[in-house]
Amino acid sequence: MINIIVNCDPRYPVNKLAIQATVVEILNQQRISGNVEIGINIVGDRKMHEFNKKYRGIDATTNILSFALEDPASSNQLQHIPRIGFVKAPDKVLRLGDILISYPQVIKDASQSGSSVEEEVRFLVEHGMKHLLGVHHD
Repeated sequence: MINIIVNCDPRYPVNKLAIQATVVEILNQQRISGNVEIGINIVGDRKMHEFNKKYRGIDATTNILSFALEDPASSNQLQHIPRIGFVKAPDKVLRLGDILISYPQVIKDASQSGSSVEEEVRFLVEHGMKHLLGVHHD
């Protein structure tokens, strides 16, 4: 069973079903099945700024942060893990981690790129999922 927990401040109108569908699509593309848990949190700039400062030492807001529960030793590590059945937890649940998305930054980014808010949320969910799966950038 895939458990996607979407927490969203009521001030931020996001399509939770679309977020969940994006996560399921990515998991299917990566051939990850079984008991999986992911948290997606839609927050404001103040909370995002707080997390960015606390965990990255950057005194500013950002559009997305990802917190993997098990960070692969390298971006290639996932290539060596069987996609189906690689759960190691005693309760057989693969807890990938949490993604935080700043809704005010989504609005700003969507405006700058000419995309819709929903498209920008999807892009950031995809980006965050890649980080949880061990794909990183500079």
